[in-house]
Amino acid sequence: MFFIVGEINWYICKNLKNIYFMKRSYSFLFFFVLLITNATIAQNISGENVEYQILRTPKFPTEESHRQFKVTVTSPYNLTADDVIAQSKKEFDEELKNYDKTVANSEVEFQKKLSDYDTEVANAKAKFELESAEFKKLSMLERLTMTDQGKNPRLVTPTKPVYYKPAKPVYRDPNLNDYIIVNNSVLATQININGFVREGNYVDVNLDIQKIKFQDNAGQTFANQPTKLIVKVNGVEKVNTTFFQEFKFVSSSPSNNINKPLTEKNFLNEVIATVNQYLNDNFGYQLLKTSVRLLSVKNKGGKYDDLEKADIYVSTNLRKMNPENPAITAAAMTGMQKGVDIWKNTLTKIDYKDKKSDFNAKIAQMIYFNLMRLNLALNNKAEAEKYLNEMQENMIYMKLSYDEENELKQLENQIYKTK
Repeated sequence: MFFIVGEINWYICKNLKNIYFMKRSYSFLFFFVLLITNATIAQNISGENVEYQILRTPKFPTEESHRQFKVTVTSPYNLTADDVIAQSKKEFDEELKNYDKTVANSEVEFQKKLSDYDTEVANAKAKFELESAEFKKLSMLERLTMTDQGKNPRLVTPTKPVYYKPAKPVYRDPNLNDYIIVNNSVLATQININGFVREGNYVDVNLDIQKIKFQDNAGQTFANQPTKLIVKVNGVEKVNTTFFQEFKFVSSSPSNNINKPLTEKNFLNEVIATVNQYLNDNFGYQLLKTSVRLLSVKNKGGKYDDLEKADIYVSTNLRKMNPENPAITAAAMTGMQKGVDIWKNTLTKIDYKDKKSDFNAKIAQMIYFNLMRLNLALNNKAEAEKYLNEMQENMIYMKLSYDEENELKQLENQIYKTK
């Protein structure tokens, strides 16, 4: 009887063990199938920064046929290299002429230093004798303590002055790089507007540069150089402004310790650079290199052949754009439009409610981001706004990450900023 019961218990335990392992196997198999299914459904989307060139439009646009300018400069500068050398030689002749007087003055000054030295020595000895007398009046212990502390009397005499005869002047050519060797005509040639030629006066630039002024404050040097800029376009005044009226820091040393000619030269260079930047921001056509991030989906099994073609059309032709060559740019825009048309056509296939669809909300999100970025890059804010509105209509089906939400806000700001 006991034997039969034992056999039954053994049989039950064995089968329970088999059932446990079978359940684990089925669970693992279910998890594996689920993983494969999700991997099959999920789209692999990546981004690429595509570089391209643009011609930046200025604040005051000018028709290409009228992009001619003239510059007139008035300033205190009318210096030549010959002027600098002549002045340097004149200063040398003065030093040479006054050399004997300089030597005589140095000898008189030395004799005064010697006299002062004798007086200082006598004073030092008198002080030492007085301190020594007082020191001797102290007890042995007090003297030892003061000696250990280095407070015992000591005779300290000043260093005896030594006479150095001034060296005879030797002429050296001045460093012309330290001087502003320009005149108004030369300064005018340093003023440039990108995209314009000096063959007319449709844009008339008048620049008045005042003499630099140095100012000391708390041991530092500051300077200002009021520079007035007036620009007329076809006779109509467009700009009337003044730069560098406020004093600006130039050195941590006082003005009598700086190389003033070199400092003034550097300051003038900054004035010219500031004026050029201002003119180009307002009138110039500047070629800029920039980039835009475009997204693409990994093409598995040919499901996204058209989207792959669109990515090639857009990125390749965007790189081809050349603002200095209208024909190439026009061809590039035509090629780019093929990719845009594919994106727009794909949007008509989107099934926003079916996450497992090959063309689901994730694909729509990718395309809308591309269309907004591309149109902003091409300065088509109206088109970018249209796709922003379309995307917002279907936002309830899209799951944007934290970074994507921030980027969407940035795109909105770009679209609505001075639209």
